[in-house]
Amino acid sequence: MTTRAGGAVTLTACPKSMTYGPCGGVNPDGSCEVHPDPCVFLGRDLPVRWSAVPPAGAGVPAATAAAREVADILARRPLIMTGFPTRPMAADDVRRVADILAPHADAALSGDAATSRTQFPPSYRGHLMTAAGVRAWIGVNARDRNRVALEGELAALHHAGVAGVHCVTGDHTDTGDRPEAAAVFDLESTTLLPRATAAGLLASFAESPAAPPVAARGARVAEKQRAGGRLCLTQYGGDVDDVADFVEACRRAGATAPVLPGVPVIIDDDGAALLASFHAALLPRGYAERLRSARDMRDEGIRLAIEYGSALLEVAGVAGVVVAGGARRGDELPYARALATIARELGGGG
Repeated sequence: MTTRAGGAVTLTACPKSMTYGPCGGVNPDGSCEVHPDPCVFLGRDLPVRWSAVPPAGAGVPAATAAAREVADILARRPLIMTGFPTRPMAADDVRRVADILAPHADAALSGDAATSRTQFPPSYRGHLMTAAGVRAWIGVNARDRNRVALEGELAALHHAGVAGVHCVTGDHTDTGDRPEAAAVFDLESTTLLPRATAAGLLASFAESPAAPPVAARGARVAEKQRAGGRLCLTQYGGDVDDVADFVEACRRAGATAPVLPGVPVIIDDDGAALLASFHAALLPRGYAERLRSARDMRDEGIRLAIEYGSALLEVAGVAGVVVAGGARRGDELPYARALATIARELGGGG
């Protein structure tokens, strides 16, 4: 172990230098996402308790208009969030995709892409999406920037008027398409959350209900909420009953943050391969079999997502869903149309 600036004790054996792990990348057998050794957190008392003091500031900026709109939606009905499929570094795609999604999605999540590490900075993506008329929910990871750069991104995201920020530790650079890039991990999701809140942003965080140790995941949600998180966006969590059990575990642990489970959208073989690469992602039973046997994978993928999403929205404690997946390169606009169809059928937009 080592003590870092601010007094936090970090497990140096963790490839991400985490203090408040385990991350969502623990494989079903307990191994790390980076190497076959067991996750170093599995031998500790979990969850690691959040006890740090949020960074001091000169006053929290007022919430953005888009954040207030999201809060209003959550107070009235389920929030329907989608992904935001664009080609990396293609600014012209943003307005095209926004025109498709904005009428039907309450917000759109643009996050880290493991298959394309080089992307526009989060704040620039937030600016482009907001200018295009969509409520932007921007993923910010701790892998690529130190705390000084991250705090600058958060301030710029607030200035851009985004609806919210999704704070994640991030997948290691050893995974994805840029293994030669140095991993930073000066912060992690739990220590990024209070900084996002101090910047006046509505902050969400990720959790993986099916990742070991499953029994500690609900309590970990409560700790991330204590750190400043306001919404929990989950990795794909299996059957509806499995998601219901996870939400109940969160409530038993004292977490009150709205939970938005992931709804997988698979409409082609490339998307299926991408989702298969996600650590700790668990599809509902029979999902993959129905897709493989379908005469038209696109139609079946849309139908399955609507069916699964509708069932999730009936679960007590589920405050919305995140409809997302992976688009085949070159098919970003057709994929956005599929997301829009699903979002509309689940009650988004309007």
